[in-house]
Amino acid sequence: MEKLDFKSRNNSEQWLALALVALGVVFRLAPHPENVTPVAAIALFAGVTLSPVLAFTVPVTVMMTTDLFIGWLVWPTFLLVTWIGQRVRGMEGALPIALASFGSSVLFFAVTNLGVFFFENLYAKTWTGLAECFTMALPFFRNSLIGDLGYTAVFFTLFALARRGIRVLQRG
Repeated sequence: MEKLDFKSRNNSEQWLALALVALGVVFRLAPHPENVTPVAAIALFAGVTLSPVLAFTVPVTVMMTTDLFIGWLVWPTFLLVTWIGQRVRGMEGALPIALASFGSSVLFFAVTNLGVFFFENLYAKTWTGLAECFTMALPFFRNSLIGDLGYTAVFFTLFALARRGIRVLQRG
């Protein structure tokens, strides 16, 4: 099986990072179903394709920019997702990317709902309240999972197709 190599290897890496930030900001601020955004997919994609400094900068910049408008609870989660992307870099096949995307959705669900439980007064601070918090958040998890898996598939598929196209042009 051919090793999937998505790492950017040219001087346009900064432009890719900037485009990812712009996409993340636009899609996060535009009207969308709850939690169906490309931010986790962008963080994972950046972790795999960009140098570490740019990779970690991309999701933080998206979140800082958009959280000026909508809050800051999830920043560390996307840094962890980028770290997951760094761990997946160079692994063979699509399965590690798919598992990383799914794991990122679960991580986001756990961190943000623990944050809601501990820092907001919506639920009793009991095991029952914690269970209610997570149960009430399941529709949001479904949407996050749809967005994360869908956008991850789109980013990595388009990038792989672009890389193949570049190779074909270079051979021709």
